[in-house]
Amino acid sequence: MADLIVISFDSETQAEAAYNEIQVLQNDLVVELAGLALVKVDGEGKTHVEHPGAVGNIGLGAAGGALFGTLIGILFFIPFVGLVFGGLFGALFAGIDKTGLNAEFRDRVKSTVTAGKSAVVLYATKLTEDKFAAAIAPYGGTVVQTSLSAEDEKALIHDLDSAK
Repeated sequence: MADLIVISFDSETQAEAAYNEIQVLQNDLVVELAGLALVKVDGEGKTHVEHPGAVGNIGLGAAGGALFGTLIGILFFIPFVGLVFGGLFGALFAGIDKTGLNAEFRDRVKSTVTAGKSAVVLYATKLTEDKFAAAIAPYGGTVVQTSLSAEDEKALIHDLDSAK
């Protein structure tokens, strides 16, 4: 079971500090990440996404990395090449609606991460909840969370591979 967690912040500074703290928590084994991103929504509503890259100790395989990138794209309506053709995008959405990443979750994220706000998005395979919550609490933020079973994740990776 993996958790997809979106933490929305009122300021870019708070989000960046939490993003950096989560990378420290990864190194301290408080959280095991399959994906991490810092999402900034400017005043005009345009979304900008940053990833830790090679510096971050994120265990992304090719399929997991593609899945996380797709999840970010779907949550924040960022267009990505290869999935906008024909019914492939719709088929992927249909598969996602069967998981914890349903329309209700996406709507909660959309209403929480609005223009002028920033968010940290993490895809955690393991999480020590009490230590994680205590470390992130000083930064404030609004948490929106869902879980994906191993079967859901495999189905989404399959749907993603089919959409390529």
